[in-house]
Amino acid sequence: MIGWNMSSNMSADVTKTLKKIEADKVKFIRLQFTDVLGMPKNAAIPVAQAEKALTDGTWFDGSSIEGFTRIEESDMLLKADPASYALLPWRTAEGDSVARFVCDVYTYGNKPFEGDPRYVLKKTMAEAAKMGFVFNTGPELEFFLFNLVNGKPTTEFPDLGGYFDLAPNDAGENVRREIVQSLTQMGFEIEMSHHEVAPSQHEINFKYTDAVTTADRVITQKYATRAIALRHGLHASFMAKPIAGINGSGMHTHCSLSKGGKNAFFDADSEKGLSQTALYFIGGLLKHAKAITRLANPTINSYKRLVPGYEAPCYISWSTTNRSALIRVPAARGNGTRTEFRSPDPMCNPYLTFACMLASGLDGIKNKITPPPSTDVNIYHLDQKTRKKLHIDMLPGSLMESHQALLKDEILCNALGSHMVETLDRIATAETDAFRLAVHPWELDRYLATY
Repeated sequence: MIGWNMSSNMSADVTKTLKKIEADKVKFIRLQFTDVLGMPKNAAIPVAQAEKALTDGTWFDGSSIEGFTRIEESDMLLKADPASYALLPWRTAEGDSVARFVCDVYTYGNKPFEGDPRYVLKKTMAEAAKMGFVFNTGPELEFFLFNLVNGKPTTEFPDLGGYFDLAPNDAGENVRREIVQSLTQMGFEIEMSHHEVAPSQHEINFKYTDAVTTADRVITQKYATRAIALRHGLHASFMAKPIAGINGSGMHTHCSLSKGGKNAFFDADSEKGLSQTALYFIGGLLKHAKAITRLANPTINSYKRLVPGYEAPCYISWSTTNRSALIRVPAARGNGTRTEFRSPDPMCNPYLTFACMLASGLDGIKNKITPPPSTDVNIYHLDQKTRKKLHIDMLPGSLMESHQALLKDEILCNALGSHMVETLDRIATAETDAFRLAVHPWELDRYLATY
């Protein structure tokens, strides 16, 4: 058993996982976690260290990880989650079986680290559990495939396909198929993959599950997509708006609450088939929408997607039919009853975004926040006067505007915790200052010859 000492007091999950590792002939294991920005990080260990990673944990230096800790208190512990074990299929095909675990981050005294995004979501999920709820999410990740030139990413299209196109217009078909095959081998239940609206834009959707597992899978899907695209000589980008004048990439997030194994959003006797719980949840999302935007749309570039005319929402409203609204309620009812929160983009940290969505919805339920009447017309076609009459406000137009909304939102700041809020504040300030001081090519094109 590769030198492991499987004692009788070892948990059944750990014992089962160690046997699985041996059966899979794993050589190396990646311990995966994310920083505050949602960037996947990992430490590789030889398989002989697997038992330690699953029981005692693996120490690492957290001082160089964005948003983690200071150098004088940098020792941190990665604890592998046995349920997250998966082989990396694109590495197994190369002859050396490599597996990965998603990890939780701890500090001295076996305390969960407050700056660990996964912990923030777990903490909010525990609040929902006290109310009897499980929060389920199902995101739709859009991304672009671009050509590499001399090994560097470009914005050159490998195909000019459109929505639901087939080969030869869809040159990314083989890449998508390999991504789907790999994710399926890792335990995903893929529901659909297809070419999106813009040239070289794609989407792969997997089945919803609890928000922590879903967030793990979002990070995994992005990582797998980039790795497999690179094998095909392409660069996969989850940037929100890489090219002006065409659609950007979103991460529309379907969500629902279940209680006692039943969908808590469904009420067969109500007019729209929505329970009071669902309506209050929507009310909470709308109330906190501006603050959620800081997490759902975390970069300067994110706000170049949230503009009228490109399918991305920019108005704070909800509807059962209208895709121009921030929150859409798809037609499915019964166990499929859910809301679709349409503003997030795939640059976001899914743990923090889901945590803030859930905290907002729970606030709506606790305080019985009734949403305004649904807006069932195309909001893009309404003038400002009509939108004002209907009390339809806009999402923030910049990173700093959404950040200020977050700092004023006590509910979401409490959900994130002081460490996370302070880190987000530092990041937003640095990002905004860096952009403000940069001389953009647009400025040179606009002013250099004239002035």
